[in-house]
Amino acid sequence: MLRRRRRMKMVMKKKKELSLALLALSGKCGACGPGYASPLEAMKGPREQLLYLPCIYRNTGIGIPDFLATVDVDPKSPRYCQVIHRLPMPHVGDELHHSGWNACSSCHGDPGKSRRFLILPSLVSSRIYVVDVATDPRAPRLHKVVEAEELARKANAAFPHTSHCLGSGEILISCLGDPDGNGKGTFVLLDGETFEVKGNWEKGGKIPNLGYDFWYQPRHNVLLSTEWGVPRVLAQGFDPKDVEKGHYGRHINVWDWRERRLAQQLDLGAGCIPLEIRFLHDPSAAQGFVGCALSGDIRRFYRSPEGKWEAEKVIEVPSKKVQGWLLPEMPGLITDILISLDDRFLYFSNWLHGDVRQYDISDPKNPKLVGQVFLGGSISKGGAVTVVEDRELRDQPEPCVIQGKRIPGGPQMLQLSLDGRRLYVTTSLFSAWDRQFYPSLLTEGSVLLQLDVDTARGGLAVNAQFLLDFGKEPGGPCLAHEVRYPGGDCTSDIWL
Repeated sequence: MLRRRRRMKMVMKKKKELSLALLALSGKCGACGPGYASPLEAMKGPREQLLYLPCIYRNTGIGIPDFLATVDVDPKSPRYCQVIHRLPMPHVGDELHHSGWNACSSCHGDPGKSRRFLILPSLVSSRIYVVDVATDPRAPRLHKVVEAEELARKANAAFPHTSHCLGSGEILISCLGDPDGNGKGTFVLLDGETFEVKGNWEKGGKIPNLGYDFWYQPRHNVLLSTEWGVPRVLAQGFDPKDVEKGHYGRHINVWDWRERRLAQQLDLGAGCIPLEIRFLHDPSAAQGFVGCALSGDIRRFYRSPEGKWEAEKVIEVPSKKVQGWLLPEMPGLITDILISLDDRFLYFSNWLHGDVRQYDISDPKNPKLVGQVFLGGSISKGGAVTVVEDRELRDQPEPCVIQGKRIPGGPQMLQLSLDGRRLYVTTSLFSAWDRQFYPSLLTEGSVLLQLDVDTARGGLAVNAQFLLDFGKEPGGPCLAHEVRYPGGDCTSDIWL
């Protein structure tokens, strides 16, 4: 009897500790809703202990479903830097990609809202998975599947990409195209309680030919969206001729937030391909940055004194003249960018060149490079590519080797800890493009790395003790993509 009582006390103690941990992860405070009151408050949040990553099997030759991996990143845990749970999706070939939340800091003032569900759009199958991460954060479970047919029937939309929660409690998702695989920069709204498709967010008028990422800021009555490419074209891999044919993006699309109508298009030039777009986190700031993949530059967007939105180039990554590659010149291919919660540092990845960069953006008009590290890439010594002219480097970088493993692929998706001290990096972009540019990823799997960040002076360093090799998965090598924390992060939370 005494042993039973002790056991019960121990169980109750663990439940209480779990409840307190969940409370801390969600950023709750009494009568507040999910997330944090401000970006600077978020920086004071608890250290991340879990990560969620979608893991993809499409194009790998392994015919099993994609899954959501839960990774233990608590340095005190015996399972540190390990996958502790895998949630397989019910179908094969989805191509999980990016993810979002049912509620975030945009709902912080509403005590009736909570961050309970991870929204997982599938880029190829067009399904949207709703995953319960609150009941047991260490073992998420599938809550609902929104089928592609519902997106097609109610919104004539397909290929969902970015998901953001709204202050209203609804969920807004950008799409790349229509159900036939044509380009269409449309948006769908999900009900925040039932997760049913409510229809299109936009209210008529012109719709951009292409879609991809977006960020919204009600204080400035604006939503900005970007453009990748025509879904049925990019799904086959990258052909430079498709850029000339206009199958890839070149605009920042400016939407009137209240009217839900396209108000302006900023033409950044042919071959630009603007992908990830980020406002500064301070909701009063009417500016931010967008990474332009193929042209290899970062544009600062801002609202002019006349009320129009404009964009200017503030960072340029020169292409390298090469031999032994697809083209005679290799762009960096900027595939992800993010901004620290204090709006001090900008980070981005050059997937092809293989480096991650850190810029001080205290003066947003004049970013200063303060950190750079190479993590694989196509120009490493000993590879098939020879650099014959380089405006930045004297020599080709050494291969990135961690714990005896030469890192395959190049740095791609980024996620920063709330305090800004740890930068997580994955190496898979999109399975069809991985197959073309880094075929070894399909046989070796991608990796998750961690960089140590100097938040005082700037600087990046590889954490040699952290390596999660997705080539060793029980189902075979897979492609891990975007990183999320249970308590939110700097690329999923928006402050109003």
